[in-house]
Amino acid sequence: MNQRLISVLAFAFIVSAGASLLLYRLLSGRVTTQAAPKSSKLILAGRDLAPGTLIRDADLRLGDWTGSLPEGAIQKKEDIVGRGVISPIFGGEPMVESRLAPKGGGAGLAALIPRGMRAVAIRVNEIVGVAGFAVPGMRVDVLVSGSPPGAAAQGGVTKTLLQNVQVLSAGQNFQKDAEGKPVSVAVVNLLVTPQQAEMLSLASTQTSIQLVLRNPLDTDIAKTNGSAVAQLFNSGAALPPAEKPAASIRPTPPPAALAPPPKPRVVEVINGIKRTETQFEPRGEVKP
Repeated sequence: MNQRLISVLAFAFIVSAGASLLLYRLLSGRVTTQAAPKSSKLILAGRDLAPGTLIRDADLRLGDWTGSLPEGAIQKKEDIVGRGVISPIFGGEPMVESRLAPKGGGAGLAALIPRGMRAVAIRVNEIVGVAGFAVPGMRVDVLVSGSPPGAAAQGGVTKTLLQNVQVLSAGQNFQKDAEGKPVSVAVVNLLVTPQQAEMLSLASTQTSIQLVLRNPLDTDIAKTNGSAVAQLFNSGAALPPAEKPAASIRPTPPPAALAPPPKPRVVEVINGIKRTETQFEPRGEVKP
């Protein structure tokens, strides 16, 4: 009985060992027959390149790249040198079109302005500039305060002029700071549309401007009615209606003097001792 059991176990062991060996050879054969990933030469960044940097030949190197080429990869140095960087590029990364400004776009702050947008400089201080936290990459709202025409009853009025505007630069710094450290500057540049640029230019000369910091992830546009001095002393009240400008009153000219009616013509007829008079209306007039 024990000998039969031992024989069965030995046979099972031999069969399992053979199956394992066969399976191993099949799997190893598949691995060796698979094609090795292709390796190609690609232009890589030789160092970290910050936004606004003008790329030179020394900033690039030729390196090996394994696998498929990244989308938009540039393979000629002459197509890269002299262009500006618009988003951070780390050393060893391939050079792609989406990270570079168009040819002839230059470098610095101008290269960071998207097509159809404008950079408008706003004079700020520690209060207007949100205590220095209006740094590149942050989002702000723009408030204006002043006295609108015909709003004497309201006093000063504050209104949200623009919302969710990107701070493009703070002073001479146009590189984003991941830590968001405050920077005391006198001027910030806001990224706006041409129409918004006109509004900001007018507001900076006719009213006072205040920047309000917001969360970059909060893109909702709030609907506000503005606030007036009159509301501060009457909480919850609506804005008093603006006074309508008085219409110009022209003096009424005096009525023209009426010409005196023409005198009727009188014909005197003497017949002997009898005397009669006959009146005739003037020519063109009809007696009622």
